[in-house]
Order: sequence, then structure tokens, then C-alpha cells
Amino acid sequence: MHVAQINFLPAPEDLTPIQVLEQWHSLGDIAEAVGSSGTRVSVIQAAAREDLITRNGIDYHFIDVRGLEVARNRGRRFASLLDDLKVDVLHGHGLGFVEEAFAVSQCLPQLPILMQDHADRPPRWWRRPQWRRWYAAISGIAFTAPEQAQPFTRARLFDPLAHVFAIPESSCRFTPGHRDQARAETGLHGDPCVLWVGHLNAGKDPLTVLDGVARAVKQLPDLQLWCAFGSAPLLGEVQRRIEHDPQLKGRVHLLGKVEHTRVETLMRAADLFVSGSHAESCGYVVLEALACGVTPVVTDIPSFRALIGDGRIGKLWPCGDAAQMADALIDAATNRPSPEQVRAHFDATLSFAAVGRQWAAAYAQVHEDRRRRAG
Repeated sequence: MHVAQINFLPAPEDLTPIQVLEQWHSLGDIAEAVGSSGTRVSVIQAAAREDLITRNGIDYHFIDVRGLEVARNRGRRFASLLDDLKVDVLHGHGLGFVEEAFAVSQCLPQLPILMQDHADRPPRWWRRPQWRRWYAAISGIAFTAPEQAQPFTRARLFDPLAHVFAIPESSCRFTPGHRDQARAETGLHGDPCVLWVGHLNAGKDPLTVLDGVARAVKQLPDLQLWCAFGSAPLLGEVQRRIEHDPQLKGRVHLLGKVEHTRVETLMRAADLFVSGSHAESCGYVVLEALACGVTPVVTDIPSFRALIGDGRIGKLWPCGDAAQMADALIDAATNRPSPEQVRAHFDATLSFAAVGRQWAAAYAQVHEDRRRRAG
């Protein structure tokens, strides 16, 4: 089977195609996950220049969409290439680009289209009748967790015959390493050694995590928390919280922004990974923790539940609940699986091969349904 994946979001004009692939990791990662299943994959990227490059057996077609301001015209341009490539299934990135996908379907009505969620939201109510017409052309929609489809299904946006798939948004290339070596390199320590990687903002809820840690140290006196972060609108509040609490002062270490390659070493040094996120379309950093064999202690949200198998590997706690977060930390510290068990879970359900198999099955299903309807 030949599948084309389209990223309708135009690449920045100042980046070369190689730079786009280096900076937009998921563009290549998702394609390579599918390719690992034996499926032939071509990638089409909206851009400001025409180019074709091949990497790891996948052709990346950069299509110049400058001047094509109307979705219908962009759809025709994409459809022309898809027709030339003789693809069997179209995999579109981003539910917000369903108008472009619909435009493709008007040119290639027999081509099954599967759209993938990337933290998308339903449109406002007055736009929904139009979106329902566009979604009528879509054969399948994929979310990391099935519950994430509910806002769309409640709004009756999807065609009743469309399939809803639960497939992780991507995978991760991190691997486990030697813990003592990683600790010597990073300076991380603690029993348990707990790692946070995420922005210091309200959506990630670092203050609840700090409250939970302050409660947990009564039973985990050697706990150390290490925080790597990017944007930090709550940095002042976090610093004051640490400074004024004797349970946190000297125990919580703010590492600031670190290079992505450094995150792998930090993960290898940690015993536990913690997150207070209130919403995530997937949770790449949880994928990274699992890939490194680190036990997650994360909020009970749909994407995290899906990644850790409903708590079969790691611990879940309710958003905003510091007391239960502390209980989850204590439980994980005393009853956590081995790094080998965590990595085995990743290999079985979240690795490139595992995700590729799920995509291959989804493509086969929408392709067979379209073939049967046409017959």
C-alpha cells in the first residue's frame, strides 16, 4: 500500500527542506513509524518552494503554495501530485485543515482520507454546519486516546460512518542508558530522583506538583526534584514557593532551558518522571520518559492514560490534587517497575514498530471500506 502524508501547514520560508525536517521532528518520525510496517510512504509538505528530497527511504515533496490563498486551489495542487503518485490512502495532519482535505476529495473522490489530531479543537458553533460537510469526505480520524474525540462527536462533526482510531501521535528515539553514568554527567541525585520537563505555566500546573512533593517528602526524605523548562510565566511564583517552604528549599532544583539532546541524559538519570498537565494531545515528554525506562507519575488525562496503559506502567493522579499526587509519588517510589519493564511497555505499544503497525491497520481498514462502498 502507498500512503501519502500531507502537512497542510506551510513550512517557514526561511528554512530549507533539510532544516524543516530537523526542526519538525514529528514530520519524519510519523512517516518513518509508518514505513517500519512495510507501508510505502510519501510526505507532502506545503512550502514556499518546490523541492524533493529522500531520507531513510521516504520521499518528501515540498510544494510551493504561494499565491494559492483559497483552500480549493491548494487542494487541487495537492490532488494533482497525489494522482501522479498513485497513492491508496491520504493521511492528513491536523483536524483544523479539514477544508483542504475536503478540497482534495473533490478532485479525487475515490481516495480514502484519514485525518490525525494534533491538539485541535472543534470550530465555533456557527461554523459547524460547514465543517460537517467537509468531514463527510473523511473516512477516519485518529487521536492518541478515544476520549479526545468526544468534543467533536458531541458537536456531530464526524460522519457516522467515519472510523475513530486511537493511535499515539508519534514515537520517540530515546533509549535507556546507564543510570550512574547519566547521574555523573548531569549531577542529578536523589532517592527517588524525580524529573520534571515542561513549561512553568498554568496548564502544566507546577505549583500543584510542588505542593505534592512537599507532602511526599515526609515519607520520602531523600527525594530530589529536578526541573527543566522552557517558557516560564510562573517562574517567580515557583521560586517563591520553593524559597518559603523548608520541605522544598534545597530539594527542588531549577535547571532552566536545556537542549533536547540533553533531556535524554536527564531522563536516564531519573527514577521517576512527574507532570501536572491539565491537557495534552499526546505528551511527547511522557513518551521520552517511557523510552528511557523512567516510571511516569502523571495526571489522569486521556492521552497520559493511553500512553501508560491506564496506569499499568506508572501512576495517575487527578489534576490539581496535591494530596493524591503525593500518594502517587510515594507509591511509585516504593513499588515502581524496573527500567526494563518500562521499556518493554514502550517497545510493545509506543515504539516506531508498534505505532507503525497501528497506522497500517487503520489504513487497511479505511481503504477496504472505501473499496467496498465503491463496489
